Amino acid sequence: MTATDTVFAGSIPGLYDRHLGPLLFEPFAEEVARRAAEWRPKHILETAAGTGIVTAALHRALPDAEIVATDLNPAMLDVAGERIGSDQVRFEPADACDLPFEDNRFDLVVCQFGVMFYPDKVRANAEARRVLRDGGRYLMVIWDSVQRNPGSDEIGAAVAALFPDNPPHFIDRTPFGYSDVGLIEHDLLAAGFTDIELETVEKRSRAPSARNLAIGMCCGSPLRNEIEERDPALLDRAVDAAAAALAPWEGPEGFDAPMSAHLVTAIK
Repeated sequence: MTATDTVFAGSIPGLYDRHLGPLLFEPFAEEVARRAAEWRPKHILETAAGTGIVTAALHRALPDAEIVATDLNPAMLDVAGERIGSDQVRFEPADACDLPFEDNRFDLVVCQFGVMFYPDKVRANAEARRVLRDGGRYLMVIWDSVQRNPGSDEIGAAVAALFPDNPPHFIDRTPFGYSDVGLIEHDLLAAGFTDIELETVEKRSRAPSARNLAIGMCCGSPLRNEIEERDPALLDRAVDAAAAALAPWEGPEGFDAPMSAHLVTAIK
């Protein structure tokens, strides 16, 4: 991971929310909310909440639960705050590796597509365990390998081809760089969890056109930082190349591609 992998600033949060949210994050957010509703938690902490996509799904499923949604990037939480207005939901900047909450406070800690960005995953897991009550659950969603997420895989290859001497590797390095289930389990065990369940779940990534995903990944994620570091004039060309690479998954009904992620539940 590089210094730019966790930078979600400028226009990135809005583009991330508009273009990547419906394609990549909402399908799994609904799955998270469905599972959470079965457990009926009263106090929920969300780490790496981003623009509040999971937060909103949790609030719909559990309207009476107290939800504290945190993220390292205040700009992302600003977008989240515009999505949800409720006395039951609070947004707070916080580092998942150093949570500002007392021990044993929450019934459920949720992290969707965030742990891959943590510089110290064992410490973040240990912090989640610390703030959970006994019997509380830590629910994570982690991307499967990039090869099982062909839309993102094709975008990574298309953008890399524009810079053959110094290809960007954000996509395979960070969001899809933590897919090894053995390593995920190892890091949870090292953090003190012993009751761990892992399930690989497939969803569909759908949008009106492939260009939605191309714009989202090239302009609404830290991949943009890598492109602009190399040549900011090539950002539009990168979007065009990415959209062209996604053509095999675009049909009369729009873009439709498979995606796969691990849903991990650890009980304190």
